Amino acid sequence: MNDSPKPVYRIADLATDERPRERLAHLGAQALSTSELVGILLRVGVPGENAVQVGQRLLTTFKGISGLHRAPFEELCNQHGIGEAKAAQLKAAIELGRRLALETPEERPAVNCPADAADLVKYDMSALEQEHLRVILLDTRNRVLDIVEIYKGSVNSSQVQVGELFKPAIRRNAPALIVVHNHPSGDPTPSPDDVVVTRAIVQAGKLLDVEVLDHMIIGQGRWVSLKERGLGFA
Repeated sequence: MNDSPKPVYRIADLATDERPRERLAHLGAQALSTSELVGILLRVGVPGENAVQVGQRLLTTFKGISGLHRAPFEELCNQHGIGEAKAAQLKAAIELGRRLALETPEERPAVNCPADAADLVKYDMSALEQEHLRVILLDTRNRVLDIVEIYKGSVNSSQVQVGELFKPAIRRNAPALIVVHNHPSGDPTPSPDDVVVTRAIVQAGKLLDVEVLDHMIIGQGRWVSLKERGLGFA
């Protein structure tokens, strides 16, 4: 007779004091591991894995929460035991966390140097397969108000409408912004078009009284500050 323990595949099979929802209710969300928090969002697992184990598998596959945030929606849907509904729940929860950080002034990140700006976007933008252009909106103390995507596609002097970059800043009364876009090739070296676009953006900012602090280019594991290189900034 085999007396080995029965495998635990469902959260309901765990002891009450080991279940994530019960632990969250009694100890607070901060006491839970990341895989437990993901498990709560997923609610149910698959044969052979409870929801927490599925959560841990996802975190391992995508290398953490930042990887889940960057992962294409379709790729997340295709993971065993996920599908559209659970993928949407995960994406929504991560986005809410990002927005909360931006909404809470005392917790908003501040940008004091180009590396600070790069840290905000490099993990996400280095994995993009097309060029994306975003603006980081800053308050008077250089704290992040928002990060807004402006373009998806080729970022060159013939296609970028400079006025579009400043609309979010004007709506939010942001006194300063940083422009950032990625090079899908992985090489962040500025092109002549990048310099032309930067010069036009800086001039427009002076007219609109919105200071353009920098233009960052994100590559694969590397980034470049055009301001540091004196490209496009008088």
